[in-house]
Amino acid sequence: MGAYARLVSAIWSGLRSAFFDPFMTLLAIVLGTLCAGIGSVWLAAALSFGILARYTQHMLSLSAGALLATAFMHLLPEAFESGAEPHDLFPVLLVGLVFFFLLDKAELWHHGHEHGESGHQHGTQHHSHEQHDHDGHHDHHHSPVTGSWAVLAGDSVHCFGDGVLIASAFVADLRLGVIAALAVLAHEVPHHMGDLVVLRAGASNKRMALVKVSLAGAVTTLGGLLGFWLVAQLEDALPYFLVVASASFMYVALADLIPQLQKRLSAAQTAAQIAWLLAGVGLVTVVSALAHGGH
Repeated sequence: MGAYARLVSAIWSGLRSAFFDPFMTLLAIVLGTLCAGIGSVWLAAALSFGILARYTQHMLSLSAGALLATAFMHLLPEAFESGAEPHDLFPVLLVGLVFFFLLDKAELWHHGHEHGESGHQHGTQHHSHEQHDHDGHHDHHHSPVTGSWAVLAGDSVHCFGDGVLIASAFVADLRLGVIAALAVLAHEVPHHMGDLVVLRAGASNKRMALVKVSLAGAVTTLGGLLGFWLVAQLEDALPYFLVVASASFMYVALADLIPQLQKRLSAAQTAAQIAWLLAGVGLVTVVSALAHGGH
């Protein structure tokens, strides 16, 4: 009977590792990418059009803290604990940062040619509701239709890349995937706010703008599916995927979000910025603890 039980246990263990575990990982990737991709759009809409509009600046600080905490406290440690040589991983981190810098430059150049100089302010259009309206008219003056499609195309590509990064994190560890999805959700909110402004300026009403950006956000899931397949084919390269994800998060936080916070503010406003930045770090830490407890 003992031998029979061991045989059944071995068969179940084999079936689980071959079918059940990959299925659960894939399911987690789909749910995580949907939450990050579409959830960020709806949160952006609430911040742009709804009752949360007053918290836009705080969202920038929260996002920066969440991204930095995810990169330095979770993704990088996971990559370095994998057994890969640090001398191999650090150059990948450096190349990743330079790559995202060049990608950002290319996007700015593209936006400048598509819908005028105001298009480059994609990341800075969301300082206030009034500023939204002003920038919206400026974009509309240049080329609303072309600009709208350019924004949607760029956003879709960006979301696809986010999906690949989230999938890499989920394959490494379920807890790490949850944290990465949360960080992507946080940092996509300011970007989607800018997208909604451009689309509304292009003669879309709020509902149509929300639908279009939501569809672009859903591309995150396609990236997640490709990422799951890609990491499965290149299992030994997983630490390098995690380092590239870290480079992405670090670049967005340090080159995009934090510069928008570098303004002359009162002591109270500065304290609020720091508090929300630390709240972002704390949020990632709490989610990590909860996911670890459930895992």
